[in-house]
Amino acid sequence: MTTVGFLGLGIMGSRMAANLQRKGFAVTAWTRTPGKAEAWVAENPGATAAATPREAAAQADIIISMVVDGAQVDTILLDPENGAAAGARAHTLFIDMSTIAPADARRIGEDLAARDGDYSFVDAPVTGSSPRAEDGTLTIMAGGAGDDIARARPALEAMGSTIIHVGELGHGQVIKLINNAVAAANAATLAQALVMGAGTGVDLEALTQVLSAGSGNSTMVGLKAEPMRQHNYATLFKTAHMLKDVRLCIEEAQRAGIPFPAANSARDALTAAVGRGFADQDFASIVEAYEGLAGLRIDDE
Repeated sequence: MTTVGFLGLGIMGSRMAANLQRKGFAVTAWTRTPGKAEAWVAENPGATAAATPREAAAQADIIISMVVDGAQVDTILLDPENGAAAGARAHTLFIDMSTIAPADARRIGEDLAARDGDYSFVDAPVTGSSPRAEDGTLTIMAGGAGDDIARARPALEAMGSTIIHVGELGHGQVIKLINNAVAAANAATLAQALVMGAGTGVDLEALTQVLSAGSGNSTMVGLKAEPMRQHNYATLFKTAHMLKDVRLCIEEAQRAGIPFPAANSARDALTAAVGRGFADQDFASIVEAYEGLAGLRIDDE
């Protein structure tokens, strides 16, 4: 049985780790919130909880991290006292499934490769939000050496239905950032369309049906039109996290000298939504920014 040390039990990580446990991996879980790992273990028979990332790594063949940003990945993997690398066995495979800056992924990979343990590192961010994390149908974009991806694949297939080796280490993060920037731009366009519909007095249900069936369709129409119309921002993916990802995408584009105006516009709207107090709610809250600009509120009753 392959043993996995899973670091991070948030909205996505808790569901991903549960799929690993259900599909035959032996999971030892750690998360920063006291008592949360123990509560997760109680819901996932056979799993165990660890007090530190180092403890989670002690008997693991694979270490998977799923946290918020590069600073957290750096700490939980590389901290000299309690980081996973401090307790990992030789030849351990590290898989980071967070969304972080590509430069951070490459730097962490280089640090691990330089250690005595002959460690391997794959960056494998995901897309699909919490419902697909729940049913194990995430899309996973993996960057790294071919042998490392092959070794990671059984664990990745326990969490996702589409596993794509996208290139060298760091390229998983680049593609994830581009994907999320496109998703944010689509959500921003949808929000503007709904606000215009409300302002012109058209039936928003009819508008949504036409968008869904026509050339204006996107995944965001199916996922976010109803929550935007109802102002229901139950969290599937936090506004603050989407803002972070779009910001990282813009920074990567700037380093490459590539303009991405749609991402810049979405960033500004997400910033406004965060400023209005929606940081921890779903990024469907981007509609609040455009309602504010228009001076109206969608009334979908």
